[in-house]
Amino acid sequence: MDLHHHRTNYNKSELSEDIIQQAPFDQFMIWFKDVQDTSIREANAMTLATATADGKPSARIVLLKEVNERGFVFYTNYASRKGKEIEENPQAQILFFWDDLERQIRIEGRLEKLPTEVSDTYFYSRPIESQFGAIISQQSSVIPSREYLEEKRKALKNTTPKRPESWGGYVLVPEYFEFWQGRPSRLHDRISYRLVDDAWKIERLSP
Repeated sequence: MDLHHHRTNYNKSELSEDIIQQAPFDQFMIWFKDVQDTSIREANAMTLATATADGKPSARIVLLKEVNERGFVFYTNYASRKGKEIEENPQAQILFFWDDLERQIRIEGRLEKLPTEVSDTYFYSRPIESQFGAIISQQSSVIPSREYLEEKRKALKNTTPKRPESWGGYVLVPEYFEFWQGRPSRLHDRISYRLVDDAWKIERLSP
């Protein structure tokens, strides 16, 4: 398969120092509102990249569930591969790519577990089938078959779900943001925000 000539010319928008917000969270919220106004199905889908203590990386899609003054929140199984990697090495990166807007955001920082009561509140706000799914799934572990999951689901029928201790939330506390806007001739706009002495330093990066 030869993809040497497979390319798209980006020309929908631009990103300049004259129009960006001085705080990266504010810039994120403007772009996130823009993407919510499109037909993109999972605007809150993001790639989460983690690594082991010795630097072996892995990445997967997770769903952003909240943005607050602390950072970016998602939920998962603490005993999963990602959970084990986070325990070994809490440094991580999240990545949003919104093709319809020709935009990308990279955010680097440190992952911290959310308080138990916060994970409880979100867990019990989910549809009951999602609650059962979190109970049944021993995420990333080897299982014998699909039927194994279905049997576990039947065994839970008519029971009251309880949040597993192995399931809960993380917040990524940012130290770096990079906003990318596709531009013609591959001369893309890249604006970064780096946290330096508790203040955000804004810089333009070469494409």
